[in-house]
Amino acid sequence: MASIHKDIPLDAHPDDVWSAVRDFGAVHTRLAPGFVLDARLDGDARIVTFANGTVARELLVDCDEARRRLVYAVISERLKQHSASVQVVADGEAGSRLIWTVDVLPNEIAPYINAQMDQAALAMQKALNRDAA
Repeated sequence: MASIHKDIPLDAHPDDVWSAVRDFGAVHTRLAPGFVLDARLDGDARIVTFANGTVARELLVDCDEARRRLVYAVISERLKQHSASVQVVADGEAGSRLIWTVDVLPNEIAPYINAQMDQAALAMQKALNRDAA
């Protein structure tokens, strides 16, 4: 199984970053606008439309307020396995880091997922960094 890790530095308070991450149905407006074009809630899942036209069903697995950690899984015929965790940690006085880990099968899809995560990270930095406000 491929495991992809991103450590995304953000010039934003951890509480503000966590507020955007935990707002599961607003990923397209609060966390990664431009990279995610639309999201709608469907029970414990969200249906996400990405800028490249891909549509994914992401199931909310856990939202741990104390640890500022959200876990979701992608349900897809194309993927044998896709689980992801996003955790927000403090970095210095007022900055934060978003630690994003995705475990995926088949291994051959990992380069595509990695590239998509890089694009998402840029969108998150643009949306969340203080100078973007």
